[in-house]
Amino acid sequence: MQLNLEPGVPNIARIYDAMLGGKDNFAADREAVARLTEVEPLSPLYARNHREYIGRAVQLVAGYGVRQFLDVGTGLPTMDNVHQIAYRHAPGSRVVYVDNDPTVCAHARALLTGDPGAVAVVAEDLRRPERILEHPETRRLIDFDEPLCVLVTGVLHFIPDEDDPHAAVRVLTDAMGPGSHLVISHITDEEVRRTRPDDNRSGMDVFAKSNAPMHPRARRDIERFFDGLVPVDPGLACISEWHAPDPSDIREDLRNVWLGAVARKP
Repeated sequence: MQLNLEPGVPNIARIYDAMLGGKDNFAADREAVARLTEVEPLSPLYARNHREYIGRAVQLVAGYGVRQFLDVGTGLPTMDNVHQIAYRHAPGSRVVYVDNDPTVCAHARALLTGDPGAVAVVAEDLRRPERILEHPETRRLIDFDEPLCVLVTGVLHFIPDEDDPHAAVRVLTDAMGPGSHLVISHITDEEVRRTRPDDNRSGMDVFAKSNAPMHPRARRDIERFFDGLVPVDPGLACISEWHAPDPSDIREDLRNVWLGAVARKP
């Protein structure tokens, strides 16, 4: 597959990488981060909090005995990736990374060079969940008769309603066996619209000029991704607060922007 780097067009994976202090980004991505930080000063902090949230979610699910992980929309490997977290807490885990960005897949494969074979990278799109499930690498590492953790983090708010992300997630959860878990994170602008209805300065304007415009959703629409599943306490919450080591340290202005939850399939 030929890489289409498009260095002049901000790329959501590279923007996220730049916010995390990574090196796999271009000037256009760093300029996008600068504009994003100007209108949403806490954006880099959100990005770091998000990585920490993923780490806590993987650790929690591994503690339930889950030993296989399907990470859909993985993004660039910048810091503490899912397989590294899983290996720390559950040696012998199997991980499949999925992303539709050829640059992301190339970097992920380079990172995994020399891995003993318990990790794979699949170049596919969340909007084609059947192809993810049927991919030979998915079938090689994932046993759908055993408990599975599906992570769909930081990607759903880049999929418009017309592409029906709820249906795509449902295909994945239908394939999971009992005792499996779904991990989701999603941007919401509900609080911003309520408290700043006349504020036209928005981080969404930055992403509108990137390779993937943003589509925040209301809390009730995010909760729909978990239909038929049993939420793990505390349910849908601010990613910074979700199982945080010290919730008293959470800044009030971090609440109600980026939400996350884990749910179990009965």
